[in-house]
Amino acid sequence: MLRKDQSEPYKEFNDDDEDDDKGDKHSSGLFGGGCEDPEGSIISKEDEVKGSLPSMRVSKTCLKNVFTAVLINIYLVLTAVAAFVAYQTISDFLEKLNNPVMSVIYKEFDIFPPPGIALYPGNAELLSCNHYYHGNIPPLVDPGKPQKGDCVIDEVTYLGPFTSEKEKKALVIRGPTDVRRKELIFIQFSQNETEEDFSAITYMLFARFSDLTDSENKSTFMRECERNYSKFTFSGGFRTWVKMTLVTTSGKINEAVEFKQESSVVKFNDKRPESEKPNQLFFAVFEWRDPFMQEIRLIVTANPWNSLGILCGFFLALFKAANFANLAIAWIIRMRKRQLRNKARELNQITDE
Repeated sequence: MLRKDQSEPYKEFNDDDEDDDKGDKHSSGLFGGGCEDPEGSIISKEDEVKGSLPSMRVSKTCLKNVFTAVLINIYLVLTAVAAFVAYQTISDFLEKLNNPVMSVIYKEFDIFPPPGIALYPGNAELLSCNHYYHGNIPPLVDPGKPQKGDCVIDEVTYLGPFTSEKEKKALVIRGPTDVRRKELIFIQFSQNETEEDFSAITYMLFARFSDLTDSENKSTFMRECERNYSKFTFSGGFRTWVKMTLVTTSGKINEAVEFKQESSVVKFNDKRPESEKPNQLFFAVFEWRDPFMQEIRLIVTANPWNSLGILCGFFLALFKAANFANLAIAWIIRMRKRQLRNKARELNQITDE
């Protein structure tokens, strides 16, 4: 009879626990319930009489909660990894943004705009300037004496950009344009004997001869050209063959144009009479090297969409980890309340007995 009397409240207690479990399952969502505490488990009188210890039983709910805790840790690790990847991606993006790479493109032309060839002869005298094709330069006739030329020449006098007190005189020649037919310009200068150990004529190349003719102030234009372009020289007693290549560079703000050149030097066999040799001769040939113009552009390889995608993934992982952490805290609170409630029921049942 004692066993029968105690079986009914025990059954009612189990029913209450089942109702609690069902209510917790509906309220917790992902967290269905925790593992029961061995101290909070109910031991029947039959077990007390037999003196047997309660066995540890792992329920499906316990396994689910353990799996959820492991899953939370995995999400936290993934969030940390996502944060590190996002940091590295943003750092690489800023590095590439501040250090663009150079892209070289070659464009082919049949005709180039005629460049400007600015010559600074000083005391030397221009003897001739002629256009030829296919690199065929006829033999010299009466070297050292003025000859008829066919070049377009503009003489400009201006104050230098670095030494403004010194006046400079430049002979600006319209350069070759027909690159397919290998058009070239052959120039001769003559200079009386001087006391200098070395003698040379300085020249400068700029992009378009038309920029000079179209400018309102030629002196100002030449001063700015000298400020921005490099100068070169060719020596007396030699024929200097200059082959030009046009290079344009597109920077972050503006576009710069410059020339690259290859030059070769050939000694002049002076067959003039001894009385004429004191007049030193200068020879220069200007020609396009090939029909390709080189374009250099600065390209930013950083892709902002990659960084944006990484950041979105990081925030999604962070949100998911925060959601799991919130559910874990709620689950711990429910487990604590359930444990206290079960202990209270135990005490009430023992008191009733």
